[in-house]
Amino acid sequence: MKKLIAAILASLMVLSLAACGGGGNDKGSSGEMNIAMVTDSGDITDQSFNQTTYETAKAWSEANGATFNYYKPEKDADEARNACVDQAVAAGANVILLPGFMFAATLVAKTNDYPDVKFIGLDVGEGDLCEKGVGEGYTYNPADYNVGDYYNTANTYCATYQEEISGFMAGYAAVKLGYRHLGFLGGMSVPAVMRFGYGYVQGADKAAAELGCTGDVTVEYVYGNQFYGDADITAAMDTWYNSLGVEVVFACGGGIYTSAAEAAAKVGGKVIGVDSDQSSKINEYGANMTVTSAMKGLDATVNMILTAIKDGKWSDYAGKIDTLGMVSDEPGENYVQLPRATTQWSDGFSEDDYLALVKDIHGGKITISNDTTAMPSVGITVNEYGNIK
Repeated sequence: MKKLIAAILASLMVLSLAACGGGGNDKGSSGEMNIAMVTDSGDITDQSFNQTTYETAKAWSEANGATFNYYKPEKDADEARNACVDQAVAAGANVILLPGFMFAATLVAKTNDYPDVKFIGLDVGEGDLCEKGVGEGYTYNPADYNVGDYYNTANTYCATYQEEISGFMAGYAAVKLGYRHLGFLGGMSVPAVMRFGYGYVQGADKAAAELGCTGDVTVEYVYGNQFYGDADITAAMDTWYNSLGVEVVFACGGGIYTSAAEAAAKVGGKVIGVDSDQSSKINEYGANMTVTSAMKGLDATVNMILTAIKDGKWSDYAGKIDTLGMVSDEPGENYVQLPRATTQWSDGFSEDDYLALVKDIHGGKITISNDTTAMPSVGITVNEYGNIK
């Protein structure tokens, strides 16, 4: 009977492994922390959430003697992501990094199954968890619910970001740098993307007011309804750059930047990246194409939480859903920022101007709304197009 049970368990493990695509393995000298990362709908070369999480976790593991693996789901579906968690646990993972709001369903489904595994949800918020936990009938107001009813808070830490701040910085910089016809190409109309976009509009409006050119600034605003570029989205961007005269597009949705960059390359247009410094990838489409990138501090978050686990301070984070943003007048210490090394500074918006902007935001002199219920009321012109697809 014992042999029969062992055979059944082995077969189940094989099925679980088959449900998840191949990943990578980097082993250190310590068996205490066995770290796994699962990619969302992208991969570790997306110049965004997945790549930043992968590279940071891999480097941390190598420096701290931990084992690290990553797993890529076979398809863009909750069951495929959940299967990768099963595979990671079967392989011995005791810390699992899940980058992106799509993993709310996985946290709801799996954190109670594996109470001894520490789960880290990056960019997973209270609303995401409630939506997946409640299901049909969800009111889209997380205040109506107790989020802790839907996942295991004892073994889970989540972090969200104040995207509206780095979006504001990008829009402010674009107008200060002389651009007057802007575009916003979002991935999907989910809260994190909307905060980026609405912050971008507020930043452009603030800069236009300071320059006295409010009536001259226009933002074209659309969502692709996916986090990757394709021919349909590129065609829409061709229209923006060619027919409408858009000068720079904030491509806010992981790999969706490819469509903006393809269209920009045809007319010498510009692009703003998102999440991480995307200049190295965007500039492959045209020299100096990337004006700046509206970044989140994913690397800082990963380093912070892995170090806390290593130092025995997990209890300081378990059960929390932190909203990370400005913590200092020093840009590099913040969880939302622009890249100082690759932003195209000029007399209109210099690095010193950026430092002053950071100080004003951190000090409360400039306030930025994070409300996503409606487009911000601004003086500049904003043309909303809904979804491309």
